[in-house]
Amino acid sequence: MFGILFVLIVLFGIYAVVSTRRKKPNPFPKSWHNLLLQNVQFYKALKPNEQQRFKNRMMLFLSEVFVESVGFQLEDLDKILVASSAVIPVFYFPEWHYNNLSTVLIYPDHFNEDFGYKQTDKKRQIAGVVGNGRLKNQMILSRKALHEGFDSKRDNFNTGIHEFIHLIDNTDGITDGVPEALIQYPYVIPWLKTIHKEMEAINNNRSDIRHYGGTNEAEFLAVASEYFFEQPERMKVKHPDLYQMLKRCFHSKQIN
Repeated sequence: MFGILFVLIVLFGIYAVVSTRRKKPNPFPKSWHNLLLQNVQFYKALKPNEQQRFKNRMMLFLSEVFVESVGFQLEDLDKILVASSAVIPVFYFPEWHYNNLSTVLIYPDHFNEDFGYKQTDKKRQIAGVVGNGRLKNQMILSRKALHEGFDSKRDNFNTGIHEFIHLIDNTDGITDGVPEALIQYPYVIPWLKTIHKEMEAINNNRSDIRHYGGTNEAEFLAVASEYFFEQPERMKVKHPDLYQMLKRCFHSKQIN
């Protein structure tokens, strides 16, 4: 009798987790459409039917992942920018769930290596991080960096997209710059050759790709993806091979 009861409790627990994880999304707030148009260039460039799909994907993400603030009152735009960061890289995939993420914590500004935030701490240099251990299934973002990433100045920097690329990279269990979810096996060797060529150029100061991309393959993927989504036209001219590889990875139809 006890054994049956135990099995029922376990099954109920699994059901509760799955049902919570896959609960029905809330309706899209009408006021968010204008906020998206004003702050998310990717959304603004979409056709009306694609914008609707983008909104649906946003609400699905927000039904599956908690977005919480630390030290300030969370606003609609904060949630919009987090959800947009999650949706943009996988928008052209038929379906995507961030099963390796449960919570996004947003700090007011940059934070330190202990994931603490104090205004008097001069070591607050981290804009975003995901990982295992203490951070298993969690992401921490600087609110300041998140908003700056979607600034209309259109640079090559977007902290939100950067961190979600790391999560996508990690879907095969390893954050190594070669995500199985994005890169089919026949393209792995060409991709690695492209990465190492571009990283060498970065480290020799012969590239306009952000210098942090030369740290390792995983950071290169994240930094190059920021560039791809922030300034695709420029990347197509400056880095045509890399551009074509990333276009294939992200199944991109928006960018010619």
